[in-house]
Amino acid sequence: MGRVERERERPQGQAQGAGGGRGDGPGSVLVGVDGSESALRAVEAAAHEARVRGARLTVVHAFIWPLLKVSLDPSPYGPADGGLRRQAQEIVDTAVAHARASVPGVEVTGEVVTGEPLTVLATRSRSAGLVVVGSRGLGAFTGLLLGSVAVHLAAHAACPVLVVRGREKPAGPVLLAVDGSRDADAAVSFAFAEAADRGAELRAVHTWTPSSGPADPTPLFHGTEEIRSEEERVLAQALAGARERWPEVPVEWRLVRGRPRAVLLEESADARLLVMGARGRGGFAGLLLGSVGQALLHHAECPVAVVRDGSGER
Repeated sequence: MGRVERERERPQGQAQGAGGGRGDGPGSVLVGVDGSESALRAVEAAAHEARVRGARLTVVHAFIWPLLKVSLDPSPYGPADGGLRRQAQEIVDTAVAHARASVPGVEVTGEVVTGEPLTVLATRSRSAGLVVVGSRGLGAFTGLLLGSVAVHLAAHAACPVLVVRGREKPAGPVLLAVDGSRDADAAVSFAFAEAADRGAELRAVHTWTPSSGPADPTPLFHGTEEIRSEEERVLAQALAGARERWPEVPVEWRLVRGRPRAVLLEESADARLLVMGARGRGGFAGLLLGSVGQALLHHAECPVAVVRDGSGER
């Protein structure tokens, strides 16, 4: 497992690593673990991401108990190797071993960091290239489709976030949700890079409807075909620059009449990865994660990557 070393002080608290640690870097992959089966799936996905990126993988467990002033040492009535501190280290050691077994050769470090999970991962995302989390942790209530850390991190992280959910289809395309927003522009670059790394086809999907609701006056001034032509232009323009940068990536683009939530959920059934911007064109000012994005995080049938404006380049 490697020698356990004490690292330098971090804003979140003192960290300890399995296999040492050199901190995060702009291209590094960070994965949060809590000992759950969902977290181990995330570790596996993160290890594969680190390999294709040629990056280091850092496994992090946020250790909140010191903040609550509870005893971390073994109980006098329990085994000598027990206690919360040892339990936290075992979570990290197990995850590091799982990463190395899943993707031999990838550089992996592990850390136990004092702090609350969302705060720790959001802070560390400022110096990482990608953060990976499972869709549900040990604290999830029965029937809850997405853990609170996953959904909040997707809204607050400074780098792209990969939420490992559903089933990845190895032969499926990388599915890109295109809506012409600034965040969608960042998602385009991220999706093309992912498709290139995986040797996969990119399927770009843009949805449109004649109106957004009963109060939308657009159909009164523009015919249906005129609206469709404009949305087709939005899709072509969104892809143009990326197709020049990644000419090796085969692209299928679909202009689909329908609501984005329903269309993208259906498209996710055969995808290996769904990439979307954090907010769409219809997002309310100040809303960190659009309603369509939240629906996809909860119900998509494949892993979902959420990319914020300016965070998709690598």
